[in-house]
Amino acid sequence: MKKYFIFSCLAVLCMAFASCEDDKELPAWPWGNGETDEPGDTATVVESKPRYVWIDAAANFEDYANSRENIAADLAKIKETGFTDVIVDVRPSLGDVLFSSTVADPLTRVDAWADAGYVWLERTADFDYLQAFIDEGHKLGLRVNASINTFAGGYLCPYGLGSDGMLFRDADKKDWATVINAADGLVNTMDLLDDTSDYGAKFMNPANDDVQAFVLQLLRDLAKYNLDGIVLDRCRYDDYGLMSDFSDVSRAKFEEYIGETVPNFPADIMAPGTEELPAEADQPAYFKKWLEFRAKVIHDFMVDARDAIKSVNDTIRFGAYVGAWYSTYYTSGVNWASPKYDTAAHYPEWATEDYHTYGYADHTDFMFLGAYASTSSIYGSGEWTMQGFCEQGRELLQGDVPFAGGPDVGNSTGWTEGGQAALIPDAIDACITASDGFFVFDLCHIKMYDYWDAFKTGFDEYLSTLVVNE
Repeated sequence: MKKYFIFSCLAVLCMAFASCEDDKELPAWPWGNGETDEPGDTATVVESKPRYVWIDAAANFEDYANSRENIAADLAKIKETGFTDVIVDVRPSLGDVLFSSTVADPLTRVDAWADAGYVWLERTADFDYLQAFIDEGHKLGLRVNASINTFAGGYLCPYGLGSDGMLFRDADKKDWATVINAADGLVNTMDLLDDTSDYGAKFMNPANDDVQAFVLQLLRDLAKYNLDGIVLDRCRYDDYGLMSDFSDVSRAKFEEYIGETVPNFPADIMAPGTEELPAEADQPAYFKKWLEFRAKVIHDFMVDARDAIKSVNDTIRFGAYVGAWYSTYYTSGVNWASPKYDTAAHYPEWATEDYHTYGYADHTDFMFLGAYASTSSIYGSGEWTMQGFCEQGRELLQGDVPFAGGPDVGNSTGWTEGGQAALIPDAIDACITASDGFFVFDLCHIKMYDYWDAFKTGFDEYLSTLVVNE
């Protein structure tokens, strides 16, 4: 699952200053950045693929929360480096938002490591955070996409700092939170408040109708902005994986789905405390059907989310970020593949014959695959190499949707201490060649480790391959 190890980023981020390239406007279609170099009479320029940089809200909060000037300066640097798109996180794990919403509270603080230690960083500015990125990005010819942490609703901090977010502030919404099938019984995650072991995002139950209605309204509000795209992050079940969600709501919906009562809930679905795939001989009667049901919940929500956005502005592209490790992503309740991909033929140990039906790729306009392999696994085949993740992604998506794969250059093995500039052109090559684009998580790491030149070199090398001599 995707982790945001943001603390180290915020302590040492430096301000980036740069001039911008020309202000030519980019086309609306996502897969091409409008390169207009004149190749002459003996060469043809092949349309280039988009290059995205993710801008996590919490990890970059110190620089951007109160400074439109910092936003403008760094976007200019992003443009100069060769990126074509930004993905701006506007709803981090706290669940509050950095855009105007009719249902969610504005984000006013995040927990972070700063010069003063581990503290709350406050937002006191009143400018519209998302609109600032849109205005400044579009001036430069960058496309601006917004992302939200879809089913996150609060955050419990470690080290005694406290907690914040809707689920913590509104006791009436406790039944929105995930209920896990823990080893010692069913428990609502809002009762797990040990900040030495249970800290992190508190998730809402994706199967809860009230939760879905809330998030769909968030998306309608977001679609009112002049965005190029909206990306759903963490549109999945809780970080507890297979243990979530076993609420009364989920039980009732599952039983309705299968048309029968589960006589011994939850044991007939999953033994308490199950965190890993049981051997097939040890799987309870409803185990695989339950995994299918969870994939259906997320699939159906994706359909509704697309409809909600398009009902407001049908020109906004709709997509999702997912981890590229498909072989184990079922633990998050997500089938991001094409419904044409026969999951059961490849993964019979956990997929039913109908599991493929709930692949949602055909309901998206673009997708982002986290090819989060280590520095020693850039090229290769299969999962857990960057190239392999992307190549497998193409098979899984079956041409239903264009996709961009890319690395995490701050948290994956080998990347955590920086000093890997020489590997970035290879990471770009491995991912962009096997994908329809490239994306990188996260901007804070590019700034922290001063990878600007490395990315520019990698992009320039890629663009140089697009001039094909006739």
